[in-house]
Amino acid sequence: MEPNCLKCQYFYVTWDSGAPRGCRAYGFKTKQLPSIVVRRSSGHPCYQFAMKAGEKK
Repeated sequence: MEPNCLKCQYFYVTWDSGAPRGCRAYGFKTKQLPSIVVRRSSGHPCYQFAMKAGEKK
C-alpha cells in the first residue's frame, strides 16, 4: 500500500501546471502523486513518508 502523500509533511502543491505536486524530501515535482513516482523509479515504497503534525491515520 502506498503512503498517502496528502498526509505527508514533505508533500506540497506547486504553481507549475505541468507538475502540480511535489516532494520536498526527494526534491522533485510531478503530475502524479510523488509516492507513485518513487515506487516506479526505485521499486520500493516511499521511505521518507512522515505524517503531518495533527493528522490522523
